[in-house]
Amino acid sequence: MKNELPNIKTNRILLREINDLDVENIFKGLSNPNVIQHYGISFDSIEATKEQMIWFADKKQKWWAICSLDNQTFYGASGLNDIDYKESKAEIGLWLLPDFWGMGIMKEVLPLISDYGLNQLNLKRIEGFVETDNIKCKKAMSKLNFQHEKTMKDCEIKNGKPISVDVYAKTK
Repeated sequence: MKNELPNIKTNRILLREINDLDVENIFKGLSNPNVIQHYGISFDSIEATKEQMIWFADKKQKWWAICSLDNQTFYGASGLNDIDYKESKAEIGLWLLPDFWGMGIMKEVLPLISDYGLNQLNLKRIEGFVETDNIKCKKAMSKLNFQHEKTMKDCEIKNGKPISVDVYAKTK
């Protein structure tokens, strides 16, 4: 499952390419009701999560495992998806296991991912689609210089109910 992504390090975090050994951690996150509350997908088994692993390996996605520097603790995942080189844009995403919420990881990781897209992939635009009721994520996007562009009212169906999505973007 190689996408040949570089490791990215800060003084406390390692971003490394997601690999097949991460399937249990991916399942742990994407089956957790607290994580998937504001996330677009969820899985109910390890077997079903393998579909997500195939998605991570697609060349239109560049996703990293977010880990401790020693690679012993898995915090979550972040990356760029639906990379469109013709339109020069991608969507940014991130999720963390609840044990690591409120530790500033999102604020540390999102700039690394958006900078990779803008500077290494030479994209012109990084977009973030945030469910309107996800107040914490919307605050973080604003603090990280993503500009709120619009609210798309009742544009998706989740759990049988319409939801609204706010669109944020960072441009080069």
